[in-house]
Amino acid sequence: MHPFTRCVHAGSEPEPVTGAIFPPIFQVSTFVQEAPGEHKGFDYSRARNPTRDALETALADLEGAKHALAFASGLAAEQAIIQIFPPTSKALVCDDVYGGTGRLFRTLFAKYGFEFHFLDMSDLALLEKEADEKTALIWIETPTNPTLKIIDIAAVAAIAKKVSACLVVDNTFASPIFQQPLALGADIVIHSTTKYIGGHSDLIGGAVMTSNPELFQQLQYVQFAAGAVPAPFECFLLLRSIKTLAIRMQQHEKNVREVVKFLCAHPKVEQVFFPGLESHPNHAIARKQMTGYSGMVSFTLRGDYEAVKRFLSRLQIIKLAESLGGVESLINHPERMTHASVPPALREKLGIGPSLLRLSVGIEAAADLVEDLRQAF
Repeated sequence: MHPFTRCVHAGSEPEPVTGAIFPPIFQVSTFVQEAPGEHKGFDYSRARNPTRDALETALADLEGAKHALAFASGLAAEQAIIQIFPPTSKALVCDDVYGGTGRLFRTLFAKYGFEFHFLDMSDLALLEKEADEKTALIWIETPTNPTLKIIDIAAVAAIAKKVSACLVVDNTFASPIFQQPLALGADIVIHSTTKYIGGHSDLIGGAVMTSNPELFQQLQYVQFAAGAVPAPFECFLLLRSIKTLAIRMQQHEKNVREVVKFLCAHPKVEQVFFPGLESHPNHAIARKQMTGYSGMVSFTLRGDYEAVKRFLSRLQIIKLAESLGGVESLINHPERMTHASVPPALREKLGIGPSLLRLSVGIEAAADLVEDLRQAF
């Protein structure tokens, strides 16, 4: 089905008792059993809940996966993935990974014996050199956060297969509408559903999708045993949001193109990072593996940090805030906000400096967003 149709109908079978067109909120912790261990598929909401079941069905449908699991946050979903591997596992992680992901790996799981190596995975020769028989996991984001590098998923999948490593792709920036990593060879796809899938800046959530039954069983056990599940109300909100995901993504991309055009022509902008630009070093790969370029753009300003602060203080429609992917436009200063936990030397190497800004373009009128940027400059 067309993404517009799929998003409207994914996970939304009519409720069998009343015929309700939308899955109800089963705001309940426990379910009555006819006899010990005899129930109607549900015994305790940490294990399963009908509203979460509907959401997980919808999430799997979006990514073309056989299975999906919902979590209380994107980082909770990431923890579940790491916990299915032995504590001495070697993991290769793209260097330009979300700051919270890097912090999770460096400061929490590394102390349990996990071995994390951060490298530029747009350099396939470097990845092939580092990937060996000890490598259990390869973890990539594409587009990356915040410099929007593009990593060739199919090429990385081929390298992962050679060494029998599990390939995880964080698809948060692209959304399932513009990129399908499982079809390109990924084993697991992860999302912060807080972002585009949620889309309204009113919930926190995460999701893991896979078509591998063994990986699914292991992840499902962690979901149940560790218990980092979303509440029924958050599941309901996500189901609501999924219905408009495809049409929202279309508007995000339409708007970002106008914003990028303006930024590229402005004398106070030094550099623009957007994979839809032909000048982007990974544009050919993006065009090959994506059907759209989402609503994210990063750019550097000419001037020092004080000039950046003055610019940010003058924005009116675009708000300075953490997060991304909402219907409203949000701007972020990665060095001092989302990526403050990244080691300073690595931040400098990646180009995450005082003049870099990350803009999540919303679904407002593009002309209003361009005018807001113009007056702020």
